Amino acid sequence: MDYKLTFVTSFILAFLLTPIFRFLAIKLNIMDYPVSDVKTHKKPVAYLGGLSIASSFFITLILIRLTTEFPTGTLTVLRGIFYTGFIILIVGLLDDIQYKGMHFTTKFFGQIIVATIIIFYGIKIKFISPDWFAIVVTFIWIIGITNAFNIIDVIDGLSSGVCAIAAIFFFLVGTIGEEEIYVNYASITLVGACLGFLPFNLSKKYKIFMGDTGSLFIGMIISVIALGTKYSINHDLGVIAPVIILLVPIYDTLLVSLIRLKKGMSPFLGSKDHFALRLENAGFKREQILIVSYFFAILFGVIGYLIKATTIQVSIILIIVLFIKIYFVTKFLVNINIE
Repeated sequence: MDYKLTFVTSFILAFLLTPIFRFLAIKLNIMDYPVSDVKTHKKPVAYLGGLSIASSFFITLILIRLTTEFPTGTLTVLRGIFYTGFIILIVGLLDDIQYKGMHFTTKFFGQIIVATIIIFYGIKIKFISPDWFAIVVTFIWIIGITNAFNIIDVIDGLSSGVCAIAAIFFFLVGTIGEEEIYVNYASITLVGACLGFLPFNLSKKYKIFMGDTGSLFIGMIISVIALGTKYSINHDLGVIAPVIILLVPIYDTLLVSLIRLKKGMSPFLGSKDHFALRLENAGFKREQILIVSYFFAILFGVIGYLIKATTIQVSIILIIVLFIKIYFVTKFLVNINIE
């Protein structure tokens, strides 16, 4: 199965499965009720969109396994992705089916188990030494990115759309040089799954949320995908490429955490400090917020790609310009009144 067929298969499966899971969610009353001030929707909305994303991802990869010859060791990595993907899916689902969700410590415990299994299967940061420190940083990376995609899931289409864009660039980055083949297949499969779900998430008539089931799943999968690529083939600065590619969710996570801590709040409790909700408070329509978010996700993806593909001198210039832009964007966002 080639990459184009992989994408099409994943997209079609997600597009067909999403309305089925929406129907089941309504029948089983698995709904997102606006029970807190943090919720921005007014009426209950069906959950289980995350199951359509995950199902299409798993089914597509199984089909790939049956139709593609993989290099030695790749199937072991894919098994690790399957096991951990299933576990994080259960964690998210248990949160979604509870009226007010589960405590964040319970979700963290599940994420720690997932990160441990991923490392057991040999998926970890390889450019850091000693080994124990690489394992610690891998734990932080997996848990951090998993939660980052959960954190930015505050308006329709944001988390899944940004994930699809980032996965496209991990696929493109994976085509530079000889990479782990699972990176390319998992990336393009994730793109198709997210895009197949997106029309329903953005629909008014057939709206469905992916919930923690979906946001935790896509966050975990893309954190693992990011660990499978060699970024320093041209220069050592290339190792920051995955951080740049995933800068939209990373930025929002850091922004809300720092603002909450400054206010004396726990960074684990919900609030309306997210950049998307700040933009909405500043008068942006949600469609405009998505366009802005997708634009920056693409921009960061291009910069991340160039940092790996180009010289260290060009990379330094790109990074300096990028962080100057981020400074001014942050200055604008923090001055928006959200009270």
